[in-house]
Amino acid sequence: MQRMKIANRKIGLIAGDGRFPLIFAQEAKRQGVKVVALAIKKETNPSLENLVDRIHWVNVGELGDLIEICKKEKITRAVMAGQVRHTRLFSQVKLDARAMALLAGVKDKKANSLLGAVADELSREGIELIDSATYLSHLLPSPGILTRRKPTQKEWRDIEFGHKMAKEIAGLDIGQTIVVKDQAVLAVEGMDGTDSTIKRGGRLGRGSVVVVKVSKPQQDRRFDLPIVGERTIEVLKEAKAKVLAFSARSTILLDRERVVRKANQSGISLVAIREEGS
Repeated sequence: MQRMKIANRKIGLIAGDGRFPLIFAQEAKRQGVKVVALAIKKETNPSLENLVDRIHWVNVGELGDLIEICKKEKITRAVMAGQVRHTRLFSQVKLDARAMALLAGVKDKKANSLLGAVADELSREGIELIDSATYLSHLLPSPGILTRRKPTQKEWRDIEFGHKMAKEIAGLDIGQTIVVKDQAVLAVEGMDGTDSTIKRGGRLGRGSVVVVKVSKPQQDRRFDLPIVGERTIEVLKEAKAKVLAFSARSTILLDRERVVRKANQSGISLVAIREEGS
């Protein structure tokens, strides 16, 4: 009886870029959930089509179409997985009437304001946006050092300093990643995104930098959970970073075995930091 109930479940997947939507779809399907993807043109990996039951492609500004698809598909629960570049809002994106009305009603264009407004709009239409880590609790690392290399005492001081600074920045909804060296802030994440921030910090610090990536205080788990994957390690290596510290139990670690192996090969320490209350 329970198996039949699980098999009848359906979820909408509002998919941005990267591997996160792919992994979410695979795990949801493995658990007997029917997945209908709402993929963003020029953002979502086309291979998602092979991992879901159905896929619909919409432009980033077509909020009305997205809602109508959810209604036609009888979707009452959805997740957001993968990012849509925030800078797209300042490019030549064509917004439909619904998106224009929503944008006009938000107090500012910070990530939480925009995503919260989208979530509220979906809720008014009977579509609940749920925790983006649903079905993925096994990808949320517990506190500890994940790699062979351990941070030096100097690096631990930078981790502690960087964690405090990053939490302040994240609390202001500016960004969630910060690059430090010798207890000095080299780079703070803005709209340019995590990868650009790490590279910028690496150049300024001339290598041997510490990168700290955190969840927001009172993190809304429906969106903007920190994500670490293979691409992150490649960027850390390019920046000659020595440490990546991130929030334990609130960071999605994709492809963990490959990520840890690459970090070990590159002499990078990966540290999951215990957060207050975790």
